[in-house]
Amino acid sequence: MANSLYLKRLSQPERDDLRDKLHATQSGVCYICEEPIDLEVHSGNLDMDHIEPLTAGGRDNDTNLALTHSSCNKSKGASDLRIARCLTKFRKLDESARESGNAGANLGDVLSLFNGGNARLKLAERNGGVDFSFAAAGDNTIQHSPIYEDKLSGLRYFFAKVPISYVHHDDRINPRVIGSNIRGLLEEFLKKRPQLHVGLAWWAADDSGTGSLKLFDGQHKAAAQLLLGVRELPVRVFIDPPLEVLTQTNANAGSTLRQVAFDMAVMRNLGSTLYSDRLQQYKEAYNLEEDDYSFSEDDIVRHFRGEKRQVARYILDAQRTRIARYPDNQLFDFVEMSGRNTDKPMSYSTVNGAFFPYLYKNPLRTPIGQAEERELESRQAVHLMNIFASIFFVDNWDFDIGGSRIETKVRNGDAIPDGHLRAWRVSRDEVAANVVKWVFLVVKNYFAYNGKMVRDDALLMEEFSDELWGNIERFLVSLSKFPFWSDHTLSQSVFGPKQNAGFWDEVFRSGNTPAGLEILTKGLQLNEMITPE
Repeated sequence: MANSLYLKRLSQPERDDLRDKLHATQSGVCYICEEPIDLEVHSGNLDMDHIEPLTAGGRDNDTNLALTHSSCNKSKGASDLRIARCLTKFRKLDESARESGNAGANLGDVLSLFNGGNARLKLAERNGGVDFSFAAAGDNTIQHSPIYEDKLSGLRYFFAKVPISYVHHDDRINPRVIGSNIRGLLEEFLKKRPQLHVGLAWWAADDSGTGSLKLFDGQHKAAAQLLLGVRELPVRVFIDPPLEVLTQTNANAGSTLRQVAFDMAVMRNLGSTLYSDRLQQYKEAYNLEEDDYSFSEDDIVRHFRGEKRQVARYILDAQRTRIARYPDNQLFDFVEMSGRNTDKPMSYSTVNGAFFPYLYKNPLRTPIGQAEERELESRQAVHLMNIFASIFFVDNWDFDIGGSRIETKVRNGDAIPDGHLRAWRVSRDEVAANVVKWVFLVVKNYFAYNGKMVRDDALLMEEFSDELWGNIERFLVSLSKFPFWSDHTLSQSVFGPKQNAGFWDEVFRSGNTPAGLEILTKGLQLNEMITPE
């Protein structure tokens, strides 16, 4: 309930009248979640609160009040009800996207919410510029914009203010999902602070002369404006550009140039896309059929000799992306793809640092069409991830509890289930990396015991027997049973601060921390841990 002198001065009948008026004005829905309000059923569980906070200059009168569910108002996470409503809309979109198997909501999802991204544009080049209209948006005015040319790249572009029905999201060049920083943009725009950089888009005509205008940069700003009611976006539009140039430029902005803070998952996705481009370019250079894969990864690297290191990285990025998108990869049900949120226990960067270092890093010389090594590698990586997930996450991680301030809650005496706490702790970067390192020690010892010489850098390309998979599972089960995972007394000293990889290497080898604190009665004993009970 708002801290409002205006409300306090109203009699109960006047307050009831105001409640009924707001209910009618809001079409019978909560201002924040936009779900129905039943004045009888929800009686005693409703709030009237300021839309714009008094501290931000909002007025203390009926024009600045809204009716909400009490639960929505308490958990809104923003003092401004307009921000709270936008964030609730976005959260629903994000949850829907994740339920559909995506990493989260992107600009395309936000556009769909407001009937955007459903019209195509036709351009006519005349008098040094382009003529166009937005007839599908109800504007038949012929508009003209000059065409500019970038002197260094030769790319041509124009500027326009585009109705959202004509704006499409390009999830190929920009596969990023929209992260939690959208709240900051919402707050900035509500404070009437302008957008400093226009969005970047590209347009290319098909045989009919029309094309989709695809936004590939500025999606967070665009999404925030859409949620706040903006229905036209200023954009710089490249005309019929070479897409591989834009893709490479966008990738470099997030990697070598560090102009954009791309999440690691996004960079891997972009690398995979760039590898697909190189495959196509190689086929065109040698006049190969679309389904001809008689060449190897090594052939591609040697063909693009001027960017040898980059192409080798793209090959590995494609393999990482393939594994992450494997249909039955259970681990990625518990992996946060964008940053380090706390809904899920493990971040993509943790997976990248724990599991992906064991992928073969060099380009193969076997023809791609016959290279069963990559398929075996990806299949076995997914199998290993699934074992890890089934032991530590499935039926243990409680999404309702999450991981927000979990070690603080432990120190405060909150009742956190042991399995949930173990899942959170094993997901720490430095812990997971050491756990998986020990798993591969199990693998190497197995091959050595059986007298088979294998390459340490290509272990996942060796067929694992059922016996070896059994050893891996028994090791992880044995590890999961150690009491330190759920020891609340370690919350401050061990799991409170971030430790380096050497810390847990010492714990698993000796049982003690580098400072001498006993965590295990002795170091990990592989033979004991893999022996069937």
